[in-house]
Amino acid sequence: MHAPVHSQGPRERPAGAGVTPRRVPLGRVDEARASLSRDGAVILTGHENTSDALVVAAAQVIGDRLRELYPHRVRTSRDGGPVHLHADGFDLVVDIGGVPRRRRHPDEDHVLVQCVRPAPHAGDSFALDAYAFVDDLASGDPELSAFLTGSDVDLYGAWAGLRGLPATPRVGRHVEFTRTGRRIVRRTDGAVPIHRDPDSERIRAHLARFRDAVHAAEASLPRFRLDAGDILVLDNYRCWHGRDGHTGERTVRILTARSSDAD
Repeated sequence: MHAPVHSQGPRERPAGAGVTPRRVPLGRVDEARASLSRDGAVILTGHENTSDALVVAAAQVIGDRLRELYPHRVRTSRDGGPVHLHADGFDLVVDIGGVPRRRRHPDEDHVLVQCVRPAPHAGDSFALDAYAFVDDLASGDPELSAFLTGSDVDLYGAWAGLRGLPATPRVGRHVEFTRTGRRIVRRTDGAVPIHRDPDSERIRAHLARFRDAVHAAEASLPRFRLDAGDILVLDNYRCWHGRDGHTGERTVRILTARSSDAD
């Protein structure tokens, strides 16, 4: 089910719609939920620096709407380059004992990132309100807006050789709506034209324009730093996130989840 993108008129927030998540101490569950609902992102402080803390945080913030958790991922980067704005989501199914098991979902609607070890220098995070970004495109770049809302792509075709990725292409649009009317704004480097799409040349050109527009927005976004143990919680349908390059070693834990709102 799709719905048109409507311009919401003049905005108080600047173009680019940078997000600085509010820091909420452990135990203030109602405050954390309100911040996530209002801003699309919140930083939880005071949790133990453990993988269990991510599960506890997901249960606290999502509450009884929590439906699925996917396996933890630990990412360590050494003298890492920048990570551009993106939304999490991947179509990964594996066979365990003859039973297909989903390890990742294309429409994970929450992502939790816990800082295990901050980089000694740089590596600050940034986030963008993708709803505001695509709404601004409706008036600022109608052609690109029409592509994001109206053109099907193979969302993970660039990674087709990865083991566990289904052989059947995952076809979708960058901006879609769930059955219940919740908007999804996707941002992935895996998107390519559908195989033998007669419009492939135009699709590739728009994918490049989209990438360039997103990268251009990054420089002006406010930065925030995650300290050891901090947990960044994101509405993955609404907020894209990334980080600056860094020197030294940086480690994070990542947990993605689906709530009943993803239906």
